[in-house]
Amino acid sequence: MNPRVVLLLLAAALSPCAALVRLHSSSFSFTFLDAPARFGPRVGGDGICGSLRAADPAEACAPIKTPRGGAGRRAFVLIARGNCSFEDKVRAAQRAGFDAAIVYDDEEKASLYSMVGDSEGIHIPAIFVSKMAGETLKKFARGEDDECCMNLSMDETAGTVLVMSFVSLVVIISVLASFLFARNCRLLRHGVDNRPPYIKKHVVEKLPCSAYSAPCSSGDNFQEACAICLEDYNNGDTLRHLPCKHEFHKICIDSWLTKWGTFCPICKLEVISGE
Repeated sequence: MNPRVVLLLLAAALSPCAALVRLHSSSFSFTFLDAPARFGPRVGGDGICGSLRAADPAEACAPIKTPRGGAGRRAFVLIARGNCSFEDKVRAAQRAGFDAAIVYDDEEKASLYSMVGDSEGIHIPAIFVSKMAGETLKKFARGEDDECCMNLSMDETAGTVLVMSFVSLVVIISVLASFLFARNCRLLRHGVDNRPPYIKKHVVEKLPCSAYSAPCSSGDNFQEACAICLEDYNNGDTLRHLPCKHEFHKICIDSWLTKWGTFCPICKLEVISGE
């Protein structure tokens, strides 16, 4: 398999994929796809939960208000996209004391952005969601403990496993195919090198022939037969005589000597050593 193809498939398997952000309470529950930022820490396998508040100012391009709540309670901030970089927004959230940042798009688009920036000094995770998801989160968030959760998507894990399994399968098939190809080539060469010898047609035609004539009738009614086709000789059949004195139908022994071997089918004596 082409190594470049393997690397591309591995890159696809290991690249950041969509995860999940969920907002829930006793009366409602919403789940949205998100795209983890390419800088800062990632959300762990167990996910994280906290309260959710909208940033003030909304785009977090200036210092934002710190979250309300007691010590030890996680708080997430919801930030609108625009006017400054994703990195600036996340750093503003971190300076304000938030434990995670959710940035939502300011336009309706079919795909999510993958936020880029410098990871140095950033220790809170950040994700990007669609405009619809951001507006819904902003509308229904109440700042309650653990109302918003960020989790890895099962599709992300399953997709990674699927791609890795596919790559492994392709590599195994490629190795087996290479082995079988080399084996078949070796057997083919071996078969050509060990092909049974034969006698050229014009040499075979120099061997004597005669017309068969049945012996006079006797009490045992014994009839001679060709040892190749096992058919009885009939009067007038053309027989080919080998140097070992065995004889056969001309057509039978000619085919044998020119295609299969250089020896008598009965006594195995070599008919001729050369032309």
